Amino acid sequence: MRILQITSARALGGGETHFIDLAKGLRRRGHEVYVALSHGSPIRAQLGSIPGDNVLSLPLRNALDVASARQLGRIVDEREIEIIHAHMARDYPPAAFAARMNKEAKLVITRHVLFPMSGLHAVALSNVARVIAVSEAVARKLREQQLFAPEKILVIRNGIDAERFIHTRENFDRAEFCKRLQLPITGLLVGTVGEITKLKGHEDFVRAAALISARVPRAHFIIAGQDASPKHEHEASLTRTIEELNLTDRVQRFGWFDNLAELYSALDVFVSASHSESFGLAIVEAMASSVPVVATATEGAQETIEQGVNGRLVPIADSEAMAAAIIGLLENAEERRRLGQAAQARARKSFGLERMIAETEQVYREALTKS
Repeated sequence: MRILQITSARALGGGETHFIDLAKGLRRRGHEVYVALSHGSPIRAQLGSIPGDNVLSLPLRNALDVASARQLGRIVDEREIEIIHAHMARDYPPAAFAARMNKEAKLVITRHVLFPMSGLHAVALSNVARVIAVSEAVARKLREQQLFAPEKILVIRNGIDAERFIHTRENFDRAEFCKRLQLPITGLLVGTVGEITKLKGHEDFVRAAALISARVPRAHFIIAGQDASPKHEHEASLTRTIEELNLTDRVQRFGWFDNLAELYSALDVFVSASHSESFGLAIVEAMASSVPVVATATEGAQETIEQGVNGRLVPIADSEAMAAAIIGLLENAEERRRLGQAAQARARKSFGLERMIAETEQVYREALTKS
């Protein structure tokens, strides 16, 4: 198949990791894959096996970017694209316009978030062939809105290259990693990964860190992620919270990691403090790395973690409960080992990358034959 993947993402996160893995996986399976990105997208550097001529830059400013929509239409025509696959809400209307300009091409969208779609989408996406939801929670929200025929909505859970995370863990030199990043070699490391936004609950994590520090002196904390907001207001607020709680010596902050598998392998506990999570790709990556997970009970996390079996769930925005769960694990190495092993088995069985790619291929085939 000749497939065009579209995203205007301007920062790296879980949805972008999904996009990169899908594009590269489809290419690996022999499809002719093209990628349309916004100017200056950080995704370009991560695409590896995708030929440079197949990676296209467009403005992709917003849902009403007519110039980008027309440019997409020309790309679809010139490259004889069969499947147009858009991944962000602001990209759906331009992608739909491109499909209307080329009647043989079929439009597929992936919905990565739980937020309701707008009235604009109801009109603009009347020609959508299939809608992929990354979790049952997302599919449920889509069905409630009744913007699409129920038979067009399909669930394909995100997938990861679990074996890569497992291999990294098995061959990991924690002391060397800690030395390189100036982390305490003999300390207990608690970390979280995700874009710096209010929604990800980083300030809740920091407040929990303050409570943990009073109980577990060896504990140190890592926050990995970037603030994509224009004025970096989320990062500024997070910095103030860390300073007010006198945690500047206990909380280490990093931007995007080129090899997140190494970071997960270094952790004693991984934390997802999100207020809303449609799936939780970082949770699954940590699970594959055999790291015990403490996560807020978002809809996505509840589909991934079975309480007490392969992780711990705590109430959303409850720093005290979060701290208590983390302390319980830091003080019990055997429980960390048990949960980590169970988590890895769950990630390996249920969230494989090849399964996700195969299911997406099948959606494309259905779109071409049954739309």
